[in-house]
Order: sequence, then C-alpha cells, then structure tokens
Amino acid sequence: MFDFFSHPQHVLHLSSRVLGTGLAMLLAGIYGAYLYAGHLPIVALVAMHAMTIVGPTLLKVGYVMRLLAQHRLSIPMAGVLA
Repeated sequence: MFDFFSHPQHVLHLSSRVLGTGLAMLLAGIYGAYLYAGHLPIVALVAMHAMTIVGPTLLKVGYVMRLLAQHRLSIPMAGVLA
C-alpha cells in the first residue's frame, strides 16, 4: 500500500481520479439539491446536500496530491541528500 504512494507518477494518476470524482459529486449535488424541480425522497435530498460538501473536499485533497506529486517529479533524485 505504501509502495503505491512512494511513486509520484501513481499519485499523479490517483489525484486525477480524485479530482474528477470530486467535481462529479459537486455538480451532481448542486443539481440534485438546488436545481432539480422534481420531488426527491428525503434520503436522496440529504445525500445530494452531503455531496455538495464531500465534492469540494475531494477537490482539495486531489489538488494537494497533484501538487505534491508534481513537486516530487520535478526534484532530481541524484541531487537529493539524505
């Protein structure tokens, strides 16, 4: 598991997935909670409002993962001192 996160290229691909998932959740949550004119069960309505919170959280986590992976990819490994 930790070996996966030691490779910045893997983290970069994962961050793209997390960003896409966060954006999809945010847009679906906004549509379902605020723009949809039909009637929804209370469980679905609560889930849509929760997605408007979880979606931006995933966007932030994915963005930080992307920044860290890009930073680790830009550091030359030969010049790193222990």
